[in-house]
Amino acid sequence: MSSSSSSSDRCIEKFLRCLSRHDPNILISTPNDSCYLSDLQRSIQNLRFCATQTPKVRRPQVVVTPLKESHVQAAVICSKECNLQMKIRGNGHDYEGLSYVSDVPFVVLDMLKLNNVEIDVKEGTTWVGGGATVGELYYNIAKKTPSHTFPSGICPTVGVGGHFSGGGFGTLVRKYGLSSDNIIDARLVSANGDILDRNSMGEDLFWAIRGGGGESFGVILAWKIKLVSIPKMVTVFDVAKTLEQGATSLTHKWQDIAHNLPDELYLKVLFQREKASQKEGSFTIKATFQALFLGETKQLLSIMEQWFPQLGVKSEHCKEMSWIQSILYSSSIDPNGPLEILLERTLDNPKFDTQLTRTRRMFFKSASDYVKAPLSESALEGIWKIFSDYSSAKHPYMLWSPSGGALGRVEPSGTPYPHRKNLYLIEYMVSWDEKGTEVADTNLTWLRRLYRYMEPYVSKAPREAYFNFRDLDLGRSKNGTTGATYDEAKAWGVKYFMGNFDRLVKVKNKVDPGNLFRSEQSINTQAETHLEMRASVGPGQRVMW
Repeated sequence: MSSSSSSSDRCIEKFLRCLSRHDPNILISTPNDSCYLSDLQRSIQNLRFCATQTPKVRRPQVVVTPLKESHVQAAVICSKECNLQMKIRGNGHDYEGLSYVSDVPFVVLDMLKLNNVEIDVKEGTTWVGGGATVGELYYNIAKKTPSHTFPSGICPTVGVGGHFSGGGFGTLVRKYGLSSDNIIDARLVSANGDILDRNSMGEDLFWAIRGGGGESFGVILAWKIKLVSIPKMVTVFDVAKTLEQGATSLTHKWQDIAHNLPDELYLKVLFQREKASQKEGSFTIKATFQALFLGETKQLLSIMEQWFPQLGVKSEHCKEMSWIQSILYSSSIDPNGPLEILLERTLDNPKFDTQLTRTRRMFFKSASDYVKAPLSESALEGIWKIFSDYSSAKHPYMLWSPSGGALGRVEPSGTPYPHRKNLYLIEYMVSWDEKGTEVADTNLTWLRRLYRYMEPYVSKAPREAYFNFRDLDLGRSKNGTTGATYDEAKAWGVKYFMGNFDRLVKVKNKVDPGNLFRSEQSINTQAETHLEMRASVGPGQRVMW
């Protein structure tokens, strides 16, 4: 046994003894327990990081499943006492698996049992546990009131702990803003093991956790959110166009329109590759224009005729349904099926095979960009060329989500999410079905090729990225034990947070100076001297470091 392995074992033993002192009934599993793999894998959404695919060195030494808030406090206190890295997992949707893998000895704090949803319809607010999913939240609101919901994402298995703390972009973003724009209170466990609410944590920390990533500042126990009004019926449509049907010119036109539409209309575009004919190796690109409108078909058709007649939307394209049904529809789930599917934490459950048109768990890699000026048609044609490379990417995917409306009416410094004034957000994704490093490398290479191609056409200095679409290609800590240096963290920090990055570092220095809450892309504490130097430098002077 190596000395490092022996030291790690002693650390874990100390951690387990510490937990037992606080409460012997805390649920834990270790690699020696028969339930360990199921506990670890139950919330892994990206199969690249499934336990059967991941070397044992990157698996957690302990999975802790708190049943009450005091269990979270104990886990934090014991992690700090043992100087042991702790990863906080809501429902495992971190794109790079950072909530359940690491290069150094660590434990996972699995929040799934802290998923209570308490709704006050009269007050128009809800307390939602940090371990709840978006689907659980939507389900509980829908059961209480058909006229309210919360602006959040459409994937029901995403955990609210990470989703809200990274911003929370969804189909109501143009009407009501981000999830984080509608949070009015929170409860978290600090690095000292204290439970804080908005009043006791102070406005700086409350600002930081609403878009700056809660993982860097504490463990989110619960959010208090403001409910928003929705009509009895909404209208959706999906209109697909191939290149042969004018997808290029329509996409070009969309860039000038989508962010200027009435706030009640959200119109995104999904790009996929599909066979062009029966001929082997013949492909085209399909652009699917997907809309959610807070109103009826007649009004939607009038708006589309005024703003985007070229798309040719007709009444037969439109479907009227309740808001909660639109969530199912947008997630490729039968909107007429039971709402209880929203309570599932994974959507590849066999009992829903007849209801689902596709499953969520897959091998995948993602990246993101923001666009400030429309791409030319020739630039779009370059994208189509890369998409057509079947040998390099099995299932390429690109989603363009519009900005504008309420999103842009918040100042970039109002929350840590600064990307308020862009035309739209791009998510690139490639997925595959086969195991093995060779097929993974082929698909990763394809995604990076597309990302490089897009550089001239997207935001610059910095090239912005969405924190919730985590991408380790932007940079990562080189030391999992102590976290990144300031310069390392700045490499990705300014892309995710732009001018808000230094303020986040200041908050981190204040609330977690020992850097207990750390990951491969967390806010770091080693920047105080840099921040002081920057503040003291006069006009025209340069700081060298």
